[in-house]
Amino acid sequence: MPRVDVPGAAHLELVDGVLHLDEQSAVFEAMLRGWACQQRSRLLTVGTVEPRVRLLRRFQDFTGEYPWRWTPGDVEEFTTSMVSGTSSRAVSTVRGYQTTLRLFCDYVTDARYDWPQQCVDRFGSAPTQVCHEWNTVAHLADFEGGPGRRPFSHDELQAFFDHADARVEAIVKAGRKGALAALRDAQMFKTAYAFGLRRNELVRLDMVDLRPNPHVREWGRYGSLHVRYGKAQRGSPPRRRTVLAVPELDWAVEGMRQWVEQARDRFAPGAHSALWVTERRSRVSVRYVDERFAQLRDELGLDKALVPHALRHSYVTHLIEYGYPERFVQEQVGHHYASTTAIYTSVSNDFKNQVLAKALDRVYSPVEEGA
Repeated sequence: MPRVDVPGAAHLELVDGVLHLDEQSAVFEAMLRGWACQQRSRLLTVGTVEPRVRLLRRFQDFTGEYPWRWTPGDVEEFTTSMVSGTSSRAVSTVRGYQTTLRLFCDYVTDARYDWPQQCVDRFGSAPTQVCHEWNTVAHLADFEGGPGRRPFSHDELQAFFDHADARVEAIVKAGRKGALAALRDAQMFKTAYAFGLRRNELVRLDMVDLRPNPHVREWGRYGSLHVRYGKAQRGSPPRRRTVLAVPELDWAVEGMRQWVEQARDRFAPGAHSALWVTERRSRVSVRYVDERFAQLRDELGLDKALVPHALRHSYVTHLIEYGYPERFVQEQVGHHYASTTAIYTSVSNDFKNQVLAKALDRVYSPVEEGA
């Protein structure tokens, strides 16, 4: 097959006529550079490419061999090491690692990239696919998260928000600094819940993302949020959507109004566009959201399985309980498939009991005379 100048081709990464002190290592590094180039040409982000390359280095270090001598048994031993001991990896993590190995092997065994011939000429053997159905994890379930992951109950959610508000009052009464930051944090978590936002979507909100809802003029500019940094599919830009405020959660609208019109300017943000600014005129980070959430949760003694993403799960669950159609909920949270929204839904026993009671009444209620 003639050589093709495609991103990641061997002849673009290896210079003809150059002698290497460690030829095996040099060829492996060229493979990694080529594969990274091939992935970037598919518009995959650095955050996707670099962890994959690091995993391949780990696999090579674990086996002590290079791709042209890897075997399916190496994959099995590597997998066993990941699920043994106290630091066992989650099923989804293991499958992700195996997928990375499979994709890399697809690349180095593709004759268009010329790596098979290069390896035969240099080392006498060519790479083969080492990941197969019989030695890798099958994707059998839509959701593989830990069983402890769940939405807040209504009581837990109320307690969490009350505690965040009480923290503001306690700081003010004590005459200490930090009341504005505490107010910001409380409203930030309320917004995450009331609009069903992911952490990155939350922290990337700017002032221009506050939008009115023409059907509810009394909410002013706080009737909807324009999310510009929604979760992207690989090789695609972030997905955009507009999330409408719902009347059952209109208290979050008033909290947003208070933050924007009375509190935010006290940080003297100047021209900074972020909705959630810090004392240093920077944008609140995802890491900060995680740390502050964990602090409030632990102070209340709530289940450690509750994480910031549980607020989003709660939003989906509660909208379903309020009677909103599944299609509306799907559009609000930006899910590509309805099945994903269904995974997030975990309605309460009270809601299920109410639905069952209505069904029993409908089926078994006595028919009125003359009907």
